[in-house]
Amino acid sequence: MEHITISPESTTTYLFQAEVEQEEDGRWSAWIEALPGCATWGYTKEEALEALREAAQAYIEVMVEKGQPVPVERAIQIPSSPHGRMT
Repeated sequence: MEHITISPESTTTYLFQAEVEQEEDGRWSAWIEALPGCATWGYTKEEALEALREAAQAYIEVMVEKGQPVPVERAIQIPSSPHGRMT
């Protein structure tokens, strides 16, 4: 089990539990159960997690655009900066 942090273009950062498993062929699968269908794979664990981070970001951005609630495991409000979004 891993945790990944997702920060869409807003002031909320989401923390999700990611499941990671090495397949018989050596590849790694990664998914977030709280985001149905959000699953990726990679040749390394790190590659699978990075792909999952990108997929989850896109998943959440679409949900926000459609006005759907994000299934939150944990959300952290980040104060707005008068100088724009800090990265």
